[in-house]
Amino acid sequence: MKKILLVEDDPNLGLLLQDYLQLKGKFDVVLCKDGEEGLRTFTKQNYDLLILDVMMPKKDGFTLGKEIRKINSHVPIIFATAKGMIEDKTQAFNLGGDDYITKPFRIEELLLRINALLKRANNADKVEEEKQTLFKIGHYSFDYTAQLITSGEAQQKLSTKEAELLRLLCLRKNEVLTREEALLNIWHDDNYFNGRSMDVFLSKIRKYLKDDPNVEIINVHGRGYKLLID
Repeated sequence: MKKILLVEDDPNLGLLLQDYLQLKGKFDVVLCKDGEEGLRTFTKQNYDLLILDVMMPKKDGFTLGKEIRKINSHVPIIFATAKGMIEDKTQAFNLGGDDYITKPFRIEELLLRINALLKRANNADKVEEEKQTLFKIGHYSFDYTAQLITSGEAQQKLSTKEAELLRLLCLRKNEVLTREEALLNIWHDDNYFNGRSMDVFLSKIRKYLKDDPNVEIINVHGRGYKLLID
């Protein structure tokens, strides 16, 4: 189920959109009432798409979108506002927005825009993931195809599972890789025993990268893991 963050200060409209998108779109929709709450909520977990009202108290949608883009450069963002001037639309796209919808709008139209953006993002992610095999991890170089980590003259050969896990972490660099995503992608089953096996592989990968203090793989309680690279 795709996860959407909806930031809307009008409680009636917010609940209407949340209910409709959960019922008709089959999305998991998290609703926030202002920009500050939206930013706090965004940093706690991964979202597949954001819908940001522009005119909000505490932090407007454009400011929120700009701050989110510093954290995540690719999550699709739809700005929603009663302001329909070309200058506002230009600002929305210049701030990294992917779409712009003017209030009042039909919810059916919003759903069509959401599905189009998610399809585009999914295709782009697949293309990027399929072609990327070389990664820079601090002072290490990781070659997924050769299953090799190198640092200067030193080399570390990886097992297939180790290479697949490290590649997923690299693709989600500085973002949370959920346990479920890792297990389903690599083991094709997220049962307890595969989870324990993955923990062992993570411990080995941490040892391979331990000589660079700017590289760290942390546990995110209840969610998964994050590869941090300063």
